[in-house]
Amino acid sequence: MDKLLLIIKREYMAKVRNKSFIVLTILSPIIIVAMIALVVYLARVNSEEKRTIAVLDESPFFSHQFTEGKEATYVDFQDISLQNAIDSVHNAGYYGLIHIPAGNKIDAVADKIQFYTKESPSMDILNSIEGKIGHNVREHKLQDLHISPEVLATLESNYEMDIVNFSGEKNLKGINELKAFIGGGFGYLIMMFIIIYGAFVMRSVIEEKTTRIIEVIISSVRPFQLMLGKILGTSLAGITQFVIWIISAGILTYVVLSVMGIEVDALHSKANISPDAMQTINEVASQDKVQLYVNELVKIPWGTLLICFFVYFSLGYLIYSSIYAAIGAAVDNETDTQQFMFPVITPLMLGIYVGFFSVFENPHGPIAVAFSLFPLTSPIVMMMRLPNGVGGAGVPWWQLITSIIFLILTFLFIVWLAAKIYRVGILMYGKKPSYKEIYKWLKYK
Repeated sequence: MDKLLLIIKREYMAKVRNKSFIVLTILSPIIIVAMIALVVYLARVNSEEKRTIAVLDESPFFSHQFTEGKEATYVDFQDISLQNAIDSVHNAGYYGLIHIPAGNKIDAVADKIQFYTKESPSMDILNSIEGKIGHNVREHKLQDLHISPEVLATLESNYEMDIVNFSGEKNLKGINELKAFIGGGFGYLIMMFIIIYGAFVMRSVIEEKTTRIIEVIISSVRPFQLMLGKILGTSLAGITQFVIWIISAGILTYVVLSVMGIEVDALHSKANISPDAMQTINEVASQDKVQLYVNELVKIPWGTLLICFFVYFSLGYLIYSSIYAAIGAAVDNETDTQQFMFPVITPLMLGIYVGFFSVFENPHGPIAVAFSLFPLTSPIVMMMRLPNGVGGAGVPWWQLITSIIFLILTFLFIVWLAAKIYRVGILMYGKKPSYKEIYKWLKYK
């Protein structure tokens, strides 16, 4: 036990004292936050650019329809030909020209409306123009049919059936998908951490193998102890860096966005929403659905979710870092690791894709349950199921406990296999191993 603790301490201190580790720990959050700030700034600058669009309306239907908006300023052209209007727009450097031809029927006029522009217009501009035209066409049709907007609203009302569980609590449509998406975010974070930091263990093993230091160490320590200590020590260093990144990046992001006034803009974001979208929001709000969704999100067992995230994050990382360590012991350089990387990453990718498709559709279905118990995919799929809670209508306790036990047993088994590969591969030089040869190493006693 003392030797194992010494190995863990040695690996941990060797990593955290490394200059590249310290520099990366300090600079990474700064670079990430700087990139976020730059993207936000460029998006704001791009959105603040107003375009001038000319309108040549030869019909009686769209007068004064195009007024100054967030995306563009509109200039009315009157009593000039289409060609003269195009030349004027081109000479003045306007963004484009909306030509509304003459006609007595609004449908025929709307079908012939054209937008002349030098470059391909943005979706915001097109949506704004088409929204104005469509709204006007709709209003004229209602007037011709002598139908008021209020009457039309009652005819177009959608029917929604109430969903109630057996205890009498009202459920919401789409809430399971929203919870699965939240859990999927945690699962995706686990996958990215495993892929990025698993390589730490592999590089550490390759480095010691190439410098021949391992030949001295292995003479006094059993391969299993050495492998376990290296995995735990390097994993703790990676977790330390990850925690520092999360805390520092969160603080820096809050400070930078506050300085840029993002919170103030968010308060006024309602004014920037299109009228149709605002009407939909108001309808939803009037039915108290927003509050119901908020209540459902509050009911998510965030404490249990965060604890399970740490458990699955730790055990999943330990399992895959053991595999990475075995790969590092089998090869002489990182180039030779490419043939082994795809089989390692495949279960992680499978967990993401299968998890989203199965948990979204049925979080308690056989596929979702099976992949949440299988150790190589359970850290991702189980995190997608956990926002529904544990016990009751959520994940059964026996499935959660069984999944964790499988992870622990799998970790110990993979460390044992990795130690057998480590024992032979760490002393092999100048030979590129194959799967067949690694299988022979596992059979050595």
